Amino acid sequence: MSTISNGGLGSTLLTPTVPKRRDRLVPVLVGRPKRVLLAAPRGYCAGVDRAVIAVEKALEQYGAPVYVRKQIVHNIYVVSELEKQGAIFVDEVEEVPLGSHIVFSAHGVSPAVVQGAADRDLQAIDATCPLVTKVHREAIRFAKQDYRILLIGHEGHEEVEGTMGHAPDRMILIGTPEEADVVEVPEGERLIWLSQTTLSVDETMETVRRLRARFPHLQDPPSDDICYATQNRQVAIKKIAPESDLVIVVGSVNSSNSVRLVEVALEYGAKAAYLIDYSTEIRQEWFDGVATIAVTSGASVPEVLVEQVLLDLQDAGFDRVEEVKTAEEDLQFSLPKELRRDKEGNVDQSTLGGRTRA
Repeated sequence: MSTISNGGLGSTLLTPTVPKRRDRLVPVLVGRPKRVLLAAPRGYCAGVDRAVIAVEKALEQYGAPVYVRKQIVHNIYVVSELEKQGAIFVDEVEEVPLGSHIVFSAHGVSPAVVQGAADRDLQAIDATCPLVTKVHREAIRFAKQDYRILLIGHEGHEEVEGTMGHAPDRMILIGTPEEADVVEVPEGERLIWLSQTTLSVDETMETVRRLRARFPHLQDPPSDDICYATQNRQVAIKKIAPESDLVIVVGSVNSSNSVRLVEVALEYGAKAAYLIDYSTEIRQEWFDGVATIAVTSGASVPEVLVEQVLLDLQDAGFDRVEEVKTAEEDLQFSLPKELRRDKEGNVDQSTLGGRTRA
C-alpha cells in the first residue's frame, strides 16, 4: 500500500482506519432542553461529488486498478471506500506503472505533473474542481499580462502547489494576515491577488485589507476565488455558533475547509468546537453543561458520516434535531470528458450531474 500525503500538514496519512468503538454515549443532566442544530448546506460540494464519481466511473469503465495522485478529496472515509473498489493512491506519477490510468485529484495539479504523466504514457483523467481550474486560468492570464500575483493560501496544500505551478515566476504566497504586513514585492509592479478556494472568508478579506493598506494599487480578481460551498458552510456555522454550547464538525484534519469551520465556529461564539472523522471520536466529557450542539460537515464529507453522528448523539439524549438552512445548492459539474460515455460509446446521462447533496 502506498502512503498518501495529507495536504501539507507535515506528516503522512497512512492506510485509513475507522477508530475502535468507544462506550455508548449516555445522557447528562443539564437543566435545559437538549437539541441539535444541523447546519445546511453541509457536506459534499459539486466539485467533490464530481471527483469521487470520476474515480468510481473510471473503475467501472477501465477496471481496477485505477491510480489516483494524492487523495482524490481530503477525507479518510472516502479514500478508504475507493480503495476497497480498486483505487490505488500514490504521491507522485513516478509511482504509477507505465501506460496506466491515473486520476488527478480535485485540488488540481501543476503543468509539471501533467507533463510527468505524459512522459510515462499515463492515461490521465483530470478531476480538478472547475472552480480551482478557474483560478489556474486566472493565474496564467495575469502572469501573461505581467502582473505580480499575490496568492493567499496555505503553504504545502496541494491546491496551492498546483496553482503556483501555473505561474511560478510571477507568484508570491501569503499565508496569513500577519504575512501581509511584511511581504516584500518588487517596486512599481502591477499587483493582483488570488486565493486558495477553501479559505476562511473573513481571514482572507483581512489579509487583502492589510495588503491594500500597503499597496493601494492592488487589484481584485474579476470574481471571488473562495468557492461557493466553502462560503455557504461558513455562513451556516456563523448563524448557529452563537447559540451552541458545542460544535461538532465532521471532516478530516487535512481538509482545509473543514478546519476553517472549527475556527469560524469558535470565532463566532461557540463555547467549544471539535473536528472529527467518525462519530466514534465523540467523547462523553464533551457533554458536561451542554444543551445545544451544532453539527456540520466539510465539503468533502459524505452524509453517511453525519447521520452516524446524529445517531450517537441520540444516545446522549440529543434526539431533537433542527435543520438550519441558510442557502440552497443545486450546482452540478459534468464529469471529465473521458468518462462521459459508457463502454458502448453512448453518452451516459448520469455523468452530466452529481448526487443529491445536503
